[in-house]
Amino acid sequence: MKPLAVYIHIPFCIRKCAYCDFLSFPQTAEMQKQYFEKLLWEMRKSAGRYAEYEVRTVFIGGGTPSVVDAESIAALMDVLRQEYRLREDAECTIECNPGTADAEKLEIYRRCGINRISIGCQSLHDRELQLLGRIHNKEQFLDCYQMARAAGFENINVDLMSGLPGQTVSDWEQNLRAVADLEPEHISAYSLIIEEGTPFYDRYSRQLELREKGLEPEEIRQRLQRGAGNAQDAILPSEDAEREMYHSTRRILQQYGYRQYELSNYAKPGRECRHNLVYWQRGDYAGFGLGAASCVKDVRWKNETDLQRYLLCDDVMSLQTEQDALTPEEQRSEAMFLGLRLTEGIDPTDYAKRYGRFPEYYYVDWIDKMKQEGLLEEAEGRLQLTEAGRDLANVVMAGFV
Repeated sequence: MKPLAVYIHIPFCIRKCAYCDFLSFPQTAEMQKQYFEKLLWEMRKSAGRYAEYEVRTVFIGGGTPSVVDAESIAALMDVLRQEYRLREDAECTIECNPGTADAEKLEIYRRCGINRISIGCQSLHDRELQLLGRIHNKEQFLDCYQMARAAGFENINVDLMSGLPGQTVSDWEQNLRAVADLEPEHISAYSLIIEEGTPFYDRYSRQLELREKGLEPEEIRQRLQRGAGNAQDAILPSEDAEREMYHSTRRILQQYGYRQYELSNYAKPGRECRHNLVYWQRGDYAGFGLGAASCVKDVRWKNETDLQRYLLCDDVMSLQTEQDALTPEEQRSEAMFLGLRLTEGIDPTDYAKRYGRFPEYYYVDWIDKMKQEGLLEEAEGRLQLTEAGRDLANVVMAGFV
């Protein structure tokens, strides 16, 4: 049977973090109840569409899925087992934020078939957590991690975020070592991206403008202090400091036995996130819930993003606000810029089998240019980013878009 990845979106949270631009928001218990009724309806009504598929990975994300009652999560897993072919050894992940999960919830997750948990730590410095607008502190994260182990989770991911305002390279390395000492199976180490429409953008957009002009942090600080009413919580790290943080991530986590398998993801051997690999390798995935995205047989669509309209939909097809059949050129392009995110890169022979020709046939000028600049290389028969290429990954990917 064909493999399928399933994503289920839970848009609720206690409060929105200062950097977050995801589709998430606080809601009442009654509204959450209505949402789950509609979500279960959507999953049941959609089952026939995937009759030829076997679900091999499930990812329950948000928002903060652990903010809702655990029985609602268990009901999602029940529908997957009843209506879909859920593989017995499927990787089933739930996102969890410290301060929203207790021992009872975690035990229910395990009993209903969830076997992987992703904990949103972001930092082990309370000052950084407060700045981000997180609801937890360091001790609550540690408690959550230990409760997950006690509940029987043997596959845990921890999210960390670098490049935070006021963060030094030393601060970041302390975070890395403290989390690696806990020995989670997987660590996602992302750099902060300041998105428009977030409180962080309002707070730090002026700093970004000054940094892009090449100003050093001290000069940025002086200019901000001279600006009327433009006081800032902290100065963003320089690009050089961010690059040093990225390099130290790989170096330190290698010392702890983690392998970098994607630009921002590190795993113990055999513990790579199977669900996310589906995205990077352009497999089929089905999304359920508010704003969830799907891509099946090279047709992509997205669900309604307005909560009230989502709840009022009486036909599954009417949930889809966007649908796009990818052209062969778009498919080839995606395969390049997604596949190169993986450290193992792209197998040209596999690429040719799937897309008709070797990558060089479609992108010979750009590939040659990137090789000459030391950003791409052939290694063991695969096309992959060099170490310098990882630093400038966005530059490399731009040539395939």
